[in-house]
Amino acid sequence: MSFTQTVLPAVKKIKDFETLLESDTEYIILLESRLGLLRKLVRLGQKSGKKVLVHVDLIQGLKADDYGMEYLGQEVKPDGVISTRGHVIHQAKKYNILSVQRLFLIDSQAIEHNVKLVQRTEPDYVEVLPGVLPGMIKEIKERIGVPVIAGGLVRTEEDVEQALASGASAVSTSRTDLWKFSK
Repeated sequence: MSFTQTVLPAVKKIKDFETLLESDTEYIILLESRLGLLRKLVRLGQKSGKKVLVHVDLIQGLKADDYGMEYLGQEVKPDGVISTRGHVIHQAKKYNILSVQRLFLIDSQAIEHNVKLVQRTEPDYVEVLPGVLPGMIKEIKERIGVPVIAGGLVRTEEDVEQALASGASAVSTSRTDLWKFSK
């Protein structure tokens, strides 16, 4: 799957999720939810023609181990998962689920660790945080050879434009005022 839109809406509230079901977005990222609601939300999204990506690390009640991923892969069946954990990325491949490795660009040591992690896990995409470091977006993309999503601290349209100009394939944001779905 490749992203056909530049802004990926990241949802924290059910009300925003419901609004997105009626929008032109093709993708919805579920940032926060409870395990008991997860399957229902994913199915509602998919029934509305959306591709739903689940941020595994932020789902309350879901343990990101083999059994948690088995539940996701066999019962919930999201279109994609996002995680900081390499194990989740490996398991996503087992269930033929799009994988997004989330990377925090804290310092040089973290960047080196993340580059090695991506080489081991081979995700479909990486999401770099914060997404407002154009020079780092370009460097990470060049070093890992995997499409980059910019996320975190993206607050303005200029932030979105800079991230895209730096080589990001898309920008993820929970800021509803930036949710424009031009392709």
